[in-house]
Amino acid sequence: MATYNDIGIKNDLDWNRIRKLLRIGLFAGVMVLIGDMLLGWGVSDPALTGLEGKLSAYLALSDRRIFWSSILGFIGIPLEGLCYFAVYRMIAPYSPRYAHRYRSGIFGYLIFGGCGVHVPCLACVFFYKAMMNASPDAALNTSVRFGEYFLLPGMVLFTAFFAVLSVSQIAAFAKGYTPYPKWCWVFSLPVGMAAAYSLKLFGNHALTNALTAGWISIGNLWMFGGLLMNAKKLAKSEDKQVNGK
Repeated sequence: MATYNDIGIKNDLDWNRIRKLLRIGLFAGVMVLIGDMLLGWGVSDPALTGLEGKLSAYLALSDRRIFWSSILGFIGIPLEGLCYFAVYRMIAPYSPRYAHRYRSGIFGYLIFGGCGVHVPCLACVFFYKAMMNASPDAALNTSVRFGEYFLLPGMVLFTAFFAVLSVSQIAAFAKGYTPYPKWCWVFSLPVGMAAAYSLKLFGNHALTNALTAGWISIGNLWMFGGLLMNAKKLAKSEDKQVNGK
């Protein structure tokens, strides 16, 4: 049954569908995090600096780990993107303008997240490893050129759409254009990502490197988990308003 929000807009949310999408999003976030940790689990060579130092952590990766990291992101990232429609459903009855912007961000995440960024990133790692075996002196420069051709374009476009996605969600929540309290803007990707990336402060260790490699996945787990925790309370509150209990 429909209720009306504080600004008089009809609010007919399918909480069962929303909670289902949030749960699937959590599953997808775990899937992608496992893939990211397979990639990031390692220690970089402290004797090397810059990009070469960062890439040194990947030289010990087996081809099997690279494959599974790639395939988990290939499947899990689009699944995360589809589950963002749970958030879209929350915004749409309150602000079509912010919902439209958020939906644009979803499309960019779906198009560029998996095949545009994650898989090419793993391809760059595989290429660098192969080049180090074939021609160590040319490995870095050739790999950088490979990344500029096949990874950078998707990364630029993904970043632009990701910014639209994140800013739209935070603004909609902070302005009260959702059924959630305004403070629930904290359950957004950038907050969870910042918390995950702060683990870099603990130094060059396999576990911290693996977790920071999954900073976007942790951001997704933070967002989906936080919204899911509060969704049940909000659904019950809406039922009370409708039934007058």
